[in-house]
Amino acid sequence: MLEVTKLCAGYDKLRVLHEVDLSVSHGQLLAVIGANGAGKSTLLRALSGLIRPSGRITLDGRDITGLPAEKIAAAGLAHVPENRLVFPSLTVSDNLVLGGWTRRRAGATVAARRAQVLELFPPLAMRLGQPAGTLSGGEQQMLAIGRGLMADPSVLVLDEPSLGLAPRLVGQIFAALAELKSDHQLTIVLVEQNTRAAFRVADQVAVMDRGRIVTTGTPDALSRDDRVQHTYLGGGYSTAES
Repeated sequence: MLEVTKLCAGYDKLRVLHEVDLSVSHGQLLAVIGANGAGKSTLLRALSGLIRPSGRITLDGRDITGLPAEKIAAAGLAHVPENRLVFPSLTVSDNLVLGGWTRRRAGATVAARRAQVLELFPPLAMRLGQPAGTLSGGEQQMLAIGRGLMADPSVLVLDEPSLGLAPRLVGQIFAALAELKSDHQLTIVLVEQNTRAAFRVADQVAVMDRGRIVTTGTPDALSRDDRVQHTYLGGGYSTAES
């Protein structure tokens, strides 16, 4: 379980997150949505230790607030960043091996994780010796997610996995996320602009605006909320009582 309490974070003197509270139960998928600049990517960076926050983050009961990124990864939180960021000159196989670095002493575990990744994303199995930079955008996204899974995380956080992908590939990526959640009981935090796709796989949705969580609920409930629809049209999110 991932719990976030009064989380604040930003860059130098610019505060972006303002006392964010979130919780995600084991095997659940939380989608975080909001306009550009709402603080969604900053939230994921704070969770994974790429920036230092204040407040409290607990992962399976352990306080990981402010730990270095490598220690948070070893504790069980894997971050798949926006724009994929695979190592382009390394092969698909080597990218996966690097993802399992925190498990390097458990050779059998790393081999088993790679087999699971290749079962989840069959196109990668045919390209293990191919430089990652020569893959299609969809294949690179599969590799980025697979690299994160190689660490055998209990929580996977993903930033805009559908960005720039064709609808068919978006469907494949989100089908894989649904499988990870339902069959592998992986806890997932998903930042996503493709709200229709996110709502199909999410158990809970959190709406961010100007660094704050302004509402949470199930996809069904929020899809009927006129204020949420207003957010998607780019008009901002009104926190005033109607």
